Amino acid sequence: MTARPPDTSPSLPRRALVPLQAWLLGCAWATAAAEPPGATSVYDRRVTAASATASPAEARPSAEDARAERMLSGSLAALANAESFSARLRQKARVGDRVLVGTGRYLQLGRGEEQRYRFESSLTCDTETFELVEVCDGVFAWTYRHYGTDPPQLERLDVRRVRERLGQLGVPDPQVAAPYLGGLQRTFAGLRQWFLFTSAQPGEVEGLEVWVVDGHWHPDSLAGLMPELAAAARRPGGITPAELPDGMPWRVRFCIGRSDLLPHRVEWHAIPGPRPAAGGEPEPVAVLELEDMRINGPVDAGAFVYRPAAEGLIDLTEPHVAGLIPLRP
Repeated sequence: MTARPPDTSPSLPRRALVPLQAWLLGCAWATAAAEPPGATSVYDRRVTAASATASPAEARPSAEDARAERMLSGSLAALANAESFSARLRQKARVGDRVLVGTGRYLQLGRGEEQRYRFESSLTCDTETFELVEVCDGVFAWTYRHYGTDPPQLERLDVRRVRERLGQLGVPDPQVAAPYLGGLQRTFAGLRQWFLFTSAQPGEVEGLEVWVVDGHWHPDSLAGLMPELAAAARRPGGITPAELPDGMPWRVRFCIGRSDLLPHRVEWHAIPGPRPAAGGEPEPVAVLELEDMRINGPVDAGAFVYRPAAEGLIDLTEPHVAGLIPLRP
């Protein structure tokens, strides 16, 4: 990925969505018009925490590192092991000089082999809408995308084949496949795979008491993604935010409820703008909020029935299975 000036064309370029999708790792977006004047932006919902200015240079292997990792993994386990889960989603992201806004929903039902999920959204920027639907019905994991004026795309994965491969790889519980398929579990598991979480401090979001858990790039992950940054990624203190391309996060922040241990908010922090950057403090360039969360409540099983037309279907099972690797413990 190379640095580029902000795109000023009338249509949001598809190449601009590539880094957005990569860094959000499939975050749900849903239908929303541009925010009206005076509307409260997700950026305005401030997170207060003692760790707000922590940097990799200050991070050392310590009991706090282990606590941050345990806290995040415990939060993700609470989501994975819930009998049911539902939430409304709210999102805002910046791509170049454009701002994309959206809302959405996530539904999950059952555990292990019986687990189903539905993750649907659309994101709006100017006159374009970017729709995403992910559904796992227990047999197939479906992904539907319709980005602007591009033709719709429909993809699927054979869930049984994915579980078989996870068993061959020695994954402890191959029946828990959602982190390898899609939905919020894949989004959050991917972030934990790519980032090391080294700080967990008490904080507050709009009156809600949370744990603010901060993570920075795992050196090997960043080096594998961008070999030209391998030396900076592996030096003491890690890479600085100004060295990363525009649109690429330097820090990921989870806000985990102290009472329910569920993720209420995720932020991606970076220094936005053309490169080279003179410096400055990282700021949120993408925010995902989970609202009206309900755990172990009633969820309509009909939400996981998905019967799309077969025309244009792409089966991605073979390349997906071939590329699977175990998530880090």
